[in-house]
Amino acid sequence: MWKGRSDPVLHIDLRRWADLMLVAPLDANTLGKVASGVCDNLLTCVIRAWDCRKPLLFCPAMNTAMWEHPVTAQQVGLLKAFGYVEIPCVVKKLVCGDEGLGAMAEVGTIVDKVKEVLFCRGSSQQS
Repeated sequence: MWKGRSDPVLHIDLRRWADLMLVAPLDANTLGKVASGVCDNLLTCVIRAWDCRKPLLFCPAMNTAMWEHPVTAQQVGLLKAFGYVEIPCVVKKLVCGDEGLGAMAEVGTIVDKVKEVLFCRGSSQQS
């Protein structure tokens, strides 16, 4: 906790420290907060303070009914308009027992995308 000017502020320190941010899973609640600019916890504060020159990847994960709600597409579209990279959700049996679209992408898929983004970023910085 900071007490005076120049004291460390955790969400600012974290945004400076990280080369890439991965939000996995990104649930419907946090998706709504990020799309609306709400910053009421450490995660949403770091995202709000994020340096958009650095990659931010997100992996939506929610019940199919929530995924298919029209506001979800709008919110995902906003995040993509900010320059954030979506790693799309997949179809499988969900935690609630339903089967459908909304499960977080497989870990291997996420790791591959992170490597791809870091490789492309490294290549473009060397040019």
